[in-house]
Amino acid sequence: MSLPCGTYNRSYARDMAIIRTRAQWGMAIAGIALLCCFPRFIPLAWLNVLNFTMITMIAVFGLSILTGYTGQINIGQSAFMGVGAYTSAVLATNFGLPFWVALPCAGIMAGVTGLIFGAPSLKVKGLYLALATLAAQFILHWVFMHWPYLGGHEGVSAPYPSIAGISLKTTGSYFYLLLGLTLLMGIFAKNIVRTRLGRAFIAIRDNDKAAEGMGINVYNYKLLAFFIGCFYAGIAGSLLAHYTGFANYDFYTLDDSVWMLGMLIVGGLGGIMGAVYGTLFIKLIEQAFLINAPRMGLSTVQGATLGTVLLGIVIVIFIIFEPRGLQHRWELFKASYRLWPFSY
Repeated sequence: MSLPCGTYNRSYARDMAIIRTRAQWGMAIAGIALLCCFPRFIPLAWLNVLNFTMITMIAVFGLSILTGYTGQINIGQSAFMGVGAYTSAVLATNFGLPFWVALPCAGIMAGVTGLIFGAPSLKVKGLYLALATLAAQFILHWVFMHWPYLGGHEGVSAPYPSIAGISLKTTGSYFYLLLGLTLLMGIFAKNIVRTRLGRAFIAIRDNDKAAEGMGINVYNYKLLAFFIGCFYAGIAGSLLAHYTGFANYDFYTLDDSVWMLGMLIVGGLGGIMGAVYGTLFIKLIEQAFLINAPRMGLSTVQGATLGTVLLGIVIVIFIIFEPRGLQHRWELFKASYRLWPFSY
């Protein structure tokens, strides 16, 4: 990757640094400070949209590791979110565990469930693996609906989390929780793919036979990728359950799983930042269309339907004209302004 003028890699630690220059540190700190001011300056409706966007972004981080870096297609990410949501809600409501204990338990339970449905990944891949994860979506969705212990059609209530006795029950207070966890999970995902584990994932994605020939235990690494990807989904599902106040199967549908894949395609399969760009792009377009639908004389149902069609067209356009996603386009833009006015 090209570096800014005057920036050199004099050590391995410097080469692996995510933020390299003082200017980048300044922009990062200013950006975080600006985000922290959002609850005071933006409308409550848009703040609610940002909260749902960050929850989705965490799930797409896991999908980026599983599909983008390891090449294992997953069409059941939303169902694994449901596993995390129900686990957290049951532990918090029925067993009285605090949110900070239920949250990691939700991720672990979703990860273990992912291991079960990722077990066929040694024998099948591509379309057949996609069908296996699609089966996970329908099986888990059926369990959510019909297992009485999970509340059936009514679902399970989930209490609001609290810090030092302060309940995070407002949209603004929950925004800070989601912002911190999204940054933490994003940095964790970024560091995973830069380690030996991440290099093994990339080798399996590019050519699993060659990776096996180099001594990589393909099956174990595929299962580990499923665990990590579904762990992220479980964390996102737990956050969603405690934000809405309950876990219900209506939030974890096949449509949501497909849209998460679409977000990854739009953002770019080959990088963690692609999950950020794709999620923001799709969510902002969706909300902008819903807000402007009444001005175009459309009802709420018509606006939602046409919005879905519009997003589908956007994804098709990206597949045809920009298959490497927004992240690749951003890298090209950075290279161009660093080299300007020289053409080389």
